Amino acid sequence: MDRLDKVISATGKKSRKEVKLLVRQGRIMVDGVPAVAAEMKVDPETAEILLDGEKIRYEKYTYLMLHKPAGVLSAVEDSRQRTVLDLLPQELRRRDLSPVGRLDKDTEGLLLLTNDGALAHQLLRPKSHVDKVYYARVAGELEASDCEAFASGMTLGDGFTCMPAGLEILSPCEALVTLQEGKFHQVKRMLAARGKPVVYLKRLSMGSLRLDETLTPGEYRPLTAEEVEGLRSTVNALISTERQKMRKGFC
Repeated sequence: MDRLDKVISATGKKSRKEVKLLVRQGRIMVDGVPAVAAEMKVDPETAEILLDGEKIRYEKYTYLMLHKPAGVLSAVEDSRQRTVLDLLPQELRRRDLSPVGRLDKDTEGLLLLTNDGALAHQLLRPKSHVDKVYYARVAGELEASDCEAFASGMTLGDGFTCMPAGLEILSPCEALVTLQEGKFHQVKRMLAARGKPVVYLKRLSMGSLRLDETLTPGEYRPLTAEEVEGLRSTVNALISTERQKMRKGFC
């Protein structure tokens, strides 16, 4: 059971303050009778809630795939620059969505937005080692030795040692980069350390979730049920693997 105003505001349709006014005006019905108070408790999964005769469809969590464009911050808000949430309509901005991980301002590609904090935490925590694949175009020519350096775990100029990563050369100046971590500017720093500075970078996938290439930069769509289940399966598999390693450590 949850408060009526909280249930309706979670859909992004109305704010809690607006719900209070709508209840006083008799415009909200719950299971066929007028709502008596914004604070009344309802079961969001079973209650039929109507606003001006239109059914309110409740979803506990929202999952969006965004094709992040270059020039936009992967942040919830910023007083000076446009953020990924500014690309969404007001109804979605009210749902307390946050980006799962970050892309550099000038990097485009796949960005997951959700209010499912538990799933986001599992995808982002360092021990999860979720694969993230990027398409990179560089200045200079990529060589087999670059692939070997990535695979061995590079140590960058500031002393940070990267986890082993994948570098698949597509052409002399193009490659797919696969990371299991996401340090600040990591792809760019790794390629720059090899003398091949990045001129264009795009994230293609995170775990099982792949960018829908029909989305142009700035466009978004809800995840399908299969895509959400794929992410949950990824997380569950990682947790299971981690527990198995812990059991072996105790044996």
